[in-house]
Amino acid sequence: MFSRALVIAGLGAAFVLNPLTAPVASADIDYGGGCVIFNGDRAATIDSLRFRCSAAQQDDIFRDAGQGVVPMGVKSGWVVWPPDMQSWAPLIWIGKTFYTGPNGGYVQNRITSAGIEGWRADVYSAPAILDGRPTWALNYAPSPTPQVYDEIREISPGVWFGYSWWREGGGQAALLTFALT
Repeated sequence: MFSRALVIAGLGAAFVLNPLTAPVASADIDYGGGCVIFNGDRAATIDSLRFRCSAAQQDDIFRDAGQGVVPMGVKSGWVVWPPDMQSWAPLIWIGKTFYTGPNGGYVQNRITSAGIEGWRADVYSAPAILDGRPTWALNYAPSPTPQVYDEIREISPGVWFGYSWWREGGGQAALLTFALT
């Protein structure tokens, strides 16, 4: 079983979190080297994911997170990995709009700076490709790109992190990682 030490901001105390049973973290989580998931600062968490967390640390962050709540409404989005996509991805994709209830629903990607909705995906709970634990699946089978399949988990309150996979020929390959707030 994998566990991660958490640092409670301002108190200097630490305790161990069991990522298999824990809800969304209630304290800052330090993964080392400036890679920190901040409980109360969404912007700092996004900045950390994009500029200070390695791919291995991102995998750990996803594995450590519980499924969390399904996003609802308009969410801004950022490509986290690969880094070379971070500068030009906002020209094409700026986030997602979730039409969901507590058990799922559907999502539309927000494309171009105008936020035009496109590329619908069904949203539901499913086992993650990375570790088999519950995640929110965004299945693009009803869209023009049915091979795309996203998985997200709420890594801190109001921040979701996940993977975009390409599924074809019975296998899958990671396309990118992304974050939503």
